[in-house]
Amino acid sequence: MSKLGIRRDDTVIVYDTAEIGLFSAPRVAWTFRVFGHPKVHILNNFALWWQERRPTEEGKPQEKPEETTYDTPELIGDKVAEYEEVKRLVQARSHDVQILDARSPERFAGTMQEPRNGIPSGHMPRAINVPYSRLLFPDSKALLGKNQLRRVLREHHVDPDKPIISTCGTGITAAILDAALEEAGMGDPKSRKLYDGSWTEWATRAERGERLVERTDMVDLDDF
Repeated sequence: MSKLGIRRDDTVIVYDTAEIGLFSAPRVAWTFRVFGHPKVHILNNFALWWQERRPTEEGKPQEKPEETTYDTPELIGDKVAEYEEVKRLVQARSHDVQILDARSPERFAGTMQEPRNGIPSGHMPRAINVPYSRLLFPDSKALLGKNQLRRVLREHHVDPDKPIISTCGTGITAAILDAALEEAGMGDPKSRKLYDGSWTEWATRAERGERLVERTDMVDLDDF
């Protein structure tokens, strides 16, 4: 932060490119927040900003911003779900916490190969698939409005009265899901977590016989 010229009391606005739409900006904003930066926002989104001809600049980024003093922040641990915590919930078959998976239905079901070599597709037992793409407008890739988000989340059986753990492939699009929950006013912010390791860590650490990976087609399920 110091080398980027960011101060602790700065208001930070994060956005993705117009071509991509909303994708990694929510993860950047979540990281700021989980390390205690007080004022951070997500622009929803730059494609709309550009289409509306709002002010923009061109040129190379400033190579050496004026360095600031940004004290080393502490992680707000209760915003992050760790592997062992999620594993205990899954093995206990707990109904008290909802695990929401932002990956595509095909990856969730186990019918499509994961993009990372050596990692099986599928999902955690009792997880609920809420594909992040369904939380965005198809053209602009901007986040849906509050009422639309509430409708989509309810259609996917999200219970706002339960603690929620968001997950995905690597912890990026889970942050879109967390941002959607925030915008929709669903789920207590104090009991919402993001599983940082997400499916990549989960499927890598799952041991044979633990039954931590499920697939719709049930192929080779006993290996996990």
